[in-house]
Amino acid sequence: MKVTVCIGSACHLKGSRTVVDKLKSLVAENNLSDKVGINGTFCLGKCVEGVCVTVDEVVHSVCADSVEDFFQSEIASKLS
Repeated sequence: MKVTVCIGSACHLKGSRTVVDKLKSLVAENNLSDKVGINGTFCLGKCVEGVCVTVDEVVHSVCADSVEDFFQSEIASKLS
């Protein structure tokens, strides 16, 4: 599964580094490192929507407070 987090200016200011760190931690904790790749990218063009994260090309808006719920619903549940 390919997960891409925007690290452009707007998303960076909205906490993209925290989102990346939490996603990496959750992937490791759930032993999914061999199934999930997390990458950064610059602007996805949806700056007003928060930290933009794509999962297999579908764009989601994520914040530091919603990372765990996002991980469970959009990543872990799809790999079970």
